[in-house]
Amino acid sequence: MEKFVIRGGKPLHGTVNISGAKNAAVALVAATILCDEPCILENVPEISDITKCLKILKEMGAHIELLDRHTIKIDTKGITNPVVPYELARTMRASCYFLGTLLGRFHEAYVPMPGGCDLGDRPIDQHLKAFRCLGATDDIVNGNNHVRADSLDGNQIYFDFVTVGATMNAIFAAVKANSLTIIENAAKEPHIVDLANFLNSMGADIRGAGTDVIKIRGVDYLHGVTYATIPDQIEAGTYMVAAAATGGDVTICNVIPKHLESITAKLRKCGVHVEESDESVRVWVDGPILKTSLKTMPHPGFPTDMQPQFSTLLTMAEGTSIVTDDIFDNRFRYVGELRRMGADISVDGKVAVIQGVGKLHGAPVSATDLRAGAAMVIAGLAADGTTEVDNIVYIERGYEKIDEKFRGLGADIKRVYCPDSDAVAMSG
Repeated sequence: MEKFVIRGGKPLHGTVNISGAKNAAVALVAATILCDEPCILENVPEISDITKCLKILKEMGAHIELLDRHTIKIDTKGITNPVVPYELARTMRASCYFLGTLLGRFHEAYVPMPGGCDLGDRPIDQHLKAFRCLGATDDIVNGNNHVRADSLDGNQIYFDFVTVGATMNAIFAAVKANSLTIIENAAKEPHIVDLANFLNSMGADIRGAGTDVIKIRGVDYLHGVTYATIPDQIEAGTYMVAAAATGGDVTICNVIPKHLESITAKLRKCGVHVEESDESVRVWVDGPILKTSLKTMPHPGFPTDMQPQFSTLLTMAEGTSIVTDDIFDNRFRYVGELRRMGADISVDGKVAVIQGVGKLHGAPVSATDLRAGAAMVIAGLAADGTTEVDNIVYIERGYEKIDEKFRGLGADIKRVYCPDSDAVAMSG
């Protein structure tokens, strides 16, 4: 196992380039199953979740060609059996997207129960509801979700709550279905729009992505395209918060500033300067970090995937901040790790009360999930002394070369191999 060793207290300075969006890219890779010709995906991040997605496709019979570090040619014509390999799929949440794509292409899919970060109960009941609306049946077979349909027929789908994953799976299943499908209470995240744009560039007929009503008229054929993944808003937000937490001055490039509006607004409330350009944002601090209240919400609200990083910043603010996150049950698991570093945080259910302590202190901590891991790195960069972050396999699920990028900003962060296995083994 590996860990990060961080000597903190150094303000970050310089420029960092943001990679393609994890949450978009995993969906785009799965979407190639629906395409009747080869596709080329550009700006694909080098992260472990993408590596697993590509391995799944390859084991199922797809031809994968790496044209360069971030460009992949995918030909899924060789896939003939709609069964996803168990061991690969069970370790990642995004494996559930293969349910929709395989159902859309073969009218049947066998996909293991999804894994990923332990953020509490994350059922797929809304995914299955969407499939049933289109005429599919579902059951559990040997630990696999099994969905099948004699035919997929357009229908009206209403989600009981806003859900990104189910919205994407509904799009996958409907894109080649007969007639018109209308998805109501749809998620509006940028990666939903990116997926719709990708499929539309192939010849799909999807309208309304980015609003709460999406209309899909099924088509018979999707042609191959070359398509670039959008930049990762959460990676960008993570570097924005890191610049603020260390009292630095960082320009974050290859971003879509509109996707960062909720993060930018909260940083400004905390006294952080954010200057927007066409494809970059500059973040710097010339005074104290101020307290604020924060509640996570579906897009365009403040993203739950940025809550641990922002809460880490608030441990250094003047005064008491209140953070509410009711998206996932276990989103505050990282709080115990921050307390090791001197943070003053109390949690009651889905509400955290953060009393600013001004400065954190280095300590051995663990990444409890992907975004919590990023929060631990930010804490280590801002803290006095040395911080060791283990279980970094979580971080590598969603951040491309995070240690190299921070070193490029002047951080003292090293990757160290742990032969005695003192890092905690990843469970999913």
